[in-house]
Amino acid sequence: LVSLFMSDLMVGLVVMPPAMLNQLYGRWVLQGDFCSLWASFDVMCCSASILNLCVISLDRYLLITSPLRYKLRMTSCRALALILATWSLAALASFLPI
Repeated sequence: LVSLFMSDLMVGLVVMPPAMLNQLYGRWVLQGDFCSLWASFDVMCCSASILNLCVISLDRYLLITSPLRYKLRMTSCRALALILATWSLAALASFLPI
């Protein structure tokens, strides 16, 4: 849940202010190099948010289907690995095309 919170917070703090300026002025008012960086952060944060929701759904599914084996399956190391995989996949999908 903290990872989902961080991705949504980054959307609100990093992605939305330049998008708001873009809507207000009707054009891109910031430097041109910042546009591709902003677009990458937009894709990364939104992808991380979606992937975090998928991981949370998977976690809840595992808890509901096998509650007695859940603590054996979902260790803190596996949870950390899922969070790192989520952010790594989102970063690769957004910054690799640049």
